[in-house]
Amino acid sequence: MPSVILKTPLAPLLIVEQEQKICQISFTDKETSFVQEPTPLLQTACCQLEEYFLGLRKNFNLPLCLSGTPFQQQVWKILQTIPYGQTICYQDIATFIGKPKACRAVGMANHKNPLAIVVPCHRVVGKNGSLVGYAGGLILKRQLLELEQKFL
Repeated sequence: MPSVILKTPLAPLLIVEQEQKICQISFTDKETSFVQEPTPLLQTACCQLEEYFLGLRKNFNLPLCLSGTPFQQQVWKILQTIPYGQTICYQDIATFIGKPKACRAVGMANHKNPLAIVVPCHRVVGKNGSLVGYAGGLILKRQLLELEQKFL
């Protein structure tokens, strides 16, 4: 699968394409690009993510491949509706999908989100507004939220 590593102000991002759709965006500790030539779609994804980090892009326009369970798909669909610079709690997502007691399951679906930033699971916080859980780590979650606040 074609992939590229994008250096960002926070940490490098691994971006992977499969069947002309973006199927993975994740923070990585790798610093060097793969030998592979970036495809036009990977170049577009890199450009849009660079614009995001500069505060020039608040929404993404990329073909996405989100493989997961039906429950995960429901959660990820809700995540994509959270406005830039705003947060929502796990309980609210559980309520939106009609399973108000499924807060922990929502958290696990967030953890399995394969498309960091573009499917903004970093915008989900605890019921009291606290930063809890993020696959990339709480430091990165805080930095992403602060970045968005800076450009509101």
